[in-house]
Amino acid sequence: MPSDILAFASSRERLVFAVKWGASAVQIMGYTATGFGWTPWNLYLFLVGIVGWFAVGALWNDKALMLVHLVALGAMITGMASG
Repeated sequence: MPSDILAFASSRERLVFAVKWGASAVQIMGYTATGFGWTPWNLYLFLVGIVGWFAVGALWNDKALMLVHLVALGAMITGMASG
């Protein structure tokens, strides 16, 4: 039984690691796209990064991380819909 728990924890940690670094890389691409004026690609990249970091917050049960990315997602969608 303890080995099953350890296997679950390590697989969960690997998932968090992959999502965290993947979302970070995508957000950096979003910043780069913004710098080069590649609209609307920058917005799409930011949306993917925001959703990824929200998922990390959910996996960590970190309500502050979830809140900031939920608000960012709402602001991005509102801005895209009104623009």
